[in-house]
This record gives sequence, C-alpha cells and structure tokens, in this order.
Amino acid sequence: MDIFKGISLKLLAMEQLLIQHPDKRGKVVLVQIANPARGRGKDVQEVQSETTATVNRINATFGRQGYKPVVLIDAPLQFYERIAYYVIAECCLVTAVRDGMNLIPYEYVICRQGNEKLDETLGLSPLTPKKSMLVVSEFVGCSPSLSGAIRVNPWNIDSVAEAMDSALIVSEAEKQLRHEKHYRYVSTHDVAYWARSFLQDLERACRDHVRRRCWGIGFGLGFRVIALDPNFRKLSVDYIVSAYKRTKSRAILLDYDGAMMLRGSISTTANAEAVGILNSLCRDPKNVVFIVSGRDRKTLMEWFSSCEKLGLAAEHGYFVRPNHEADWETSVSVPDFDWKQIADPVMQLYTETTDGSTIETKESALVWNYQYADPDFGSCQAKELLDHLESVLANEPVSVKSGQHIVEVKPQGVNKGIVAEYLLSTMRQKGMLPDFVICIGDDRSDEDMFGVIMSARDSLSPVAEVFACTVGQKPSKAKYYLEDTTEILRMLQGLANASEQAAKNSPQASQRVVIGESK
Repeated sequence: MDIFKGISLKLLAMEQLLIQHPDKRGKVVLVQIANPARGRGKDVQEVQSETTATVNRINATFGRQGYKPVVLIDAPLQFYERIAYYVIAECCLVTAVRDGMNLIPYEYVICRQGNEKLDETLGLSPLTPKKSMLVVSEFVGCSPSLSGAIRVNPWNIDSVAEAMDSALIVSEAEKQLRHEKHYRYVSTHDVAYWARSFLQDLERACRDHVRRRCWGIGFGLGFRVIALDPNFRKLSVDYIVSAYKRTKSRAILLDYDGAMMLRGSISTTANAEAVGILNSLCRDPKNVVFIVSGRDRKTLMEWFSSCEKLGLAAEHGYFVRPNHEADWETSVSVPDFDWKQIADPVMQLYTETTDGSTIETKESALVWNYQYADPDFGSCQAKELLDHLESVLANEPVSVKSGQHIVEVKPQGVNKGIVAEYLLSTMRQKGMLPDFVICIGDDRSDEDMFGVIMSARDSLSPVAEVFACTVGQKPSKAKYYLEDTTEILRMLQGLANASEQAAKNSPQASQRVVIGESK
C-alpha cells in the first residue's frame, strides 16, 4: 500500500459505481488486497488512513447484514491465498497511477485458466470455457500488451466506474474471447521468451560495437552517445573534385533546406550563391542535376526560374520535373486526398494548444511545424500528434512521419528515394550509365536517397564513384559528412570550377559555338 497504487481512486470508483447503479448493491464485492508498503513514512500513513476511512464510509453507506461492498485485506497474504482470490474473481482491477512492471494482471489470467486440480476443487468440468475480465490503468507498464483489457485513466473516477460496470455486464462469449487472447499472450511470453528477446536485442546492438566509434553529444538531460561506422568520414574536397574531373556521366542529387541553405532561414528567396553554382553545374553537358526538396513546386519554380536545365522534385518527390521546359509529373498515383479532411482538424487542435506552431498545406501533404514553439513542449506535442494521427488514419493510404521540427502526413510510397530511382533509370534508358553520383542531404527524409544510390549498382557504371554525404556527424546511411552549408557550397563551387575549367580547355566547346552561329 503506497501512494502510487491508486487504491483510494479505486475505492472512490467503487463508491461511484454503487451510487450510479443501485442494482449492483448486494451483488458486487470489491476485495482489495493491500500488500504491505515497501517503505515507511508520513505519506504511507496518510494513504493507509485515507483508505481505511473510505472503506468504512462505503460499507456504512451501502452495507447491510451479511453484505460488505468492500473487503480490505491489509495484511500479508501467502501466495496460495492470493491465487484463491484470483481464481474466484470475475474481474481484476488495477488502478496504479504509476507502475513499471505490474505482474498482477498476468497472474490473474493464469489463475483463471486454472488446471485439473483447481477444476476438481471448484467442481468444474475441464471442458468449461474459461473467462476473465481486466480493467487496467493506462499508466501500468503491462497495459499495452493486454489488448483485450479495458484501459482507464485512474484519475477519472467516472470512467473507472463505468469500466467496472462494463466488465460485469459484458457477454459471457466476450469474456471468453478476451481471456483466450490474454492467456495465449501470457503463456507464450514467459520468462524464457523475454530472456531470449533481451539477449537477441543485446547481440544485435553490440554486433558491430567493437568496430564502431562512439561520440558523446549534448549536455545535461540532452546528453546521448551515438555510434558511428568507422568508415564514416569527412568528405575531402580535393578527392571528390579529382573523381569529378575524370568522370563523364554524372548524377547530382541535392537537398536544399539545411544543405544549401540554413534550415530555418527567414529568407523568402533562393541563395544567390547557390543558384550561381547550380547554373554552373547544369551548363556542364556531363551533369544531370536535381534539387530534391520538401517544399511545394510553386516555391521551387520561383526560386530556380533562372536554372533552365535544373531538375526539380517538390514535396519529397511527389512532383518531378526534369528541366525548365518539361511538365510536372507525379511519381505516385493518388486517387484522392479525402484523408486531409480527417488529418486537418487534428492538426488544428494541436496548433491551437501549441503556441508558435503552424500548419503547412501542400498539394500532396499536410505538415505541422513547431520550429518556433517551445522546444520541449513542441517535441512532446509532436509525439502525441504522431500517435493521434496514426490512430485516426490507420485505414487511409498515407504515412505519418516525424522530422526536424515537423510532423507530416503524405501519401504512401512518397519519399525522396523515388527521385533517385527516377533519375538513375532515366539516365540508363538514355544509355548514360552514371560513373559519378553525389547525393547531399541533412535530415531523415534524405536517408531514402542515400539508400537508393548506395545499392543501385545495376544502374551505375561498374567503376562508378558514389558519394552519399550528410550534414554534420550523426548516424546515417551516408558514408561521408560535411560540417555545414558553408562547406557544402565550397565543395560544390569546387565542382563547378572544375566544369568551367574543363569547358575552357576543351576544343569541342568552341566548335559547338561555331556550329550554333552558322545556323
């Protein structure tokens, strides 16, 4: 008996049940087994006094000769005595306000299943269907694993009372079905199962531990240790420029926000330096350059209107345009966007309660952004919103993802990896097997692109040089990193300079100019 077991809340719910359902009086008995508290002190004494007073009040109000609504057992019980109570109880009620691993619901289910000796003692036929009901606090560690239990918030007295009533009046077939589900889970997930599961997770986590480098990042409660592959290293500008110069068919995939422009920048136009570099890269006939962004296509068209040969992929690859003269194409067929009518009100609710958050409505997606909200509260709200959206959109053809200060809902199958596949397949169809591929991105959405180019050997030249590069040192599928946008622009400028130098030194370049003038 301690402050976390929620015994007083359970008693108040029992009192509420008897008030709201007079027909239950004389028929329902709550047997409260109060195990001795682990500690001693004023708090424990107050809980004991409050519990005793509440029990006495309920029994005095609703009890009569031969009937006590609440039986309080405030003394240690032998294990076999507890089993006896579990066996005869129609419902088990656990209302702890905070509990890690509470095994009482599991023990109750096993006891209700019984065995030959128990059946013989109780005079039951072995063929009699077994039944049980569980009302479990949502703050108990085991509650998510018991899918047939009625989950309650123990602080909501009315809700707990109604759950108790529901558990008593549910049909016998339903009780049997829920019991079978719980018994199957408990009997298969025994100590040996959890031991094996833990060891497998430990082995998987430590498999490459010896060859990984570990780094401590952050301070205080934000401190964490990350493990990086030993091959993960900083991208050498000299090395990539050297590889760039000796290749003839190049695929260049670039994220914009966070890679070529600082994430969170208030600028409403493209970085002039970045646009100049992109134009230089696009002028090289050996290059196919794509900007792959989460932004909408209208914004990308405005920002990069001067880059006529630049390929654009908007809204994480849903819209694709290979160059300025081509029409926009959709990478995934989506029959309708009716799911927006479900997701939008949920996002509106979280926007109203999270100061600084906004909703961005795209053609193919909805994005909840909390970049300017309080970081801790915004992160907490994002996790709740993610769970909420996954629940209400479970039957819709969409995926709900969290990113850097965002929660996004978009059609299934839409990701930046599609753009990488599109680019490589298009080049292969034209007989241009890339022998140089570079992909740069800064967040989780770019990992799909990294994965595609790292495994796309069939679409590349046998001697292809592949550079997957992320921004900053962090766990990633990429093999290389650069520290920030400044280093990325400096590296891209090095590639652009190499192209310009090659154009000046190439005799074919002047020939193309003469032919163009003769026409």
